Amino acid sequence: IPADSLDTLSRYRHTAKGRPELHRMGGKTWEKTKAKVRKSVKKLAVDLLKIYAQRAEMKGITYPSDAPWQQEMEDSFPYQATPDQLKAVQDIKRDLESDRPMDRLVCGDVGFGKTEVAIRAIFKVVTGGHKQVALLAPTTILTQQHYHTLKERFSPYPINIG
Repeated sequence: IPADSLDTLSRYRHTAKGRPELHRMGGKTWEKTKAKVRKSVKKLAVDLLKIYAQRAEMKGITYPSDAPWQQEMEDSFPYQATPDQLKAVQDIKRDLESDRPMDRLVCGDVGFGKTEVAIRAIFKVVTGGHKQVALLAPTTILTQQHYHTLKERFSPYPINIG
């Protein structure tokens, strides 16, 4: 490792009992270990490909294009949506309108608009497919904030928040 990258080194802490084994590169034990790892990685890749192939065959719920209420509700957002929020919402809507199951994780720092992205997705689901949505939050305070925000934003529409 170059001397100017020494700060990238950290102490190795093993979790196995006893001391970790060190092997000389190019030795028999090293080659066996590499072969074992290659085999394990190949099995993992094959298993993942099977899972993705099965998932590609599955059909999910297809939601219709935005209802007229969708734009009205989105326009009630008291702030200007950021380009990243708009892209996330567009991607989610595209997924919801396809016939494939959707897995999506929205990540962002505090105050960067994840709740608004969720609100728009929730609205599309409950108005377009007559489905229920569960919104999970890590704290009671945040759960209460989301509850009040949803009650306020969805109050003009026939949507029950409970």
